[in-house]
Amino acid sequence: MAIHDDLDQLLKNLKLKKIREILPRELEHAVKNDADCAEFLSRLLREEYHYRQERSVEYRIQQAKLPERWTLETFPFNKQPGVKQGVVKTLARLDFVAKAQNIVLIGGAGVGKTGLATGILIKAIENGYRGLFVKAQDLFDEMYASLADHATRKLIDQLARIDVIAIDEMGYLNLRPEQSNIFFKLMEERYNRKSTIITTNLE
Repeated sequence: MAIHDDLDQLLKNLKLKKIREILPRELEHAVKNDADCAEFLSRLLREEYHYRQERSVEYRIQQAKLPERWTLETFPFNKQPGVKQGVVKTLARLDFVAKAQNIVLIGGAGVGKTGLATGILIKAIENGYRGLFVKAQDLFDEMYASLADHATRKLIDQLARIDVIAIDEMGYLNLRPEQSNIFFKLMEERYNRKSTIITTNLE
């Protein structure tokens, strides 16, 4: 069923992209099934809502700079017997995010720390939180670079607002005192406000 030009333009102006896409199909469905106005409108708005939710999640995932889209559902627990699946499922409920608590994942190379951190971060993003994944060395390099153009305060403010930050490979790093100071300042500002996930092979 064709859409009237005025209606099509209104949907375009209002940026109701999904409704504009599905309206001909839904009009046919409504006529064929003798649907009332409320049912017809509900179907349209539900589709638009889900579309926007998916777009929002996709945008936040891109902004998070994830190395890979590893999810907890695809994590190979059978190949990593040292990883307690029950504990991971508890973390996946995201109570630690709501309480602004932190997580430290400790283990040697190849045990799945990065995959778990990524999976938990994706779970948080899917539930409406803003996230960021960053290698520890890259973070400290960015902190040191911020000193040159006097952007340290801006960097701390940006990072302090992110709901969940996953800092990967926090190991034996050769740090300058300035880098350590900026990092501890960031952690101080996130403490009891936002959650941080750290992976490390240090015990």
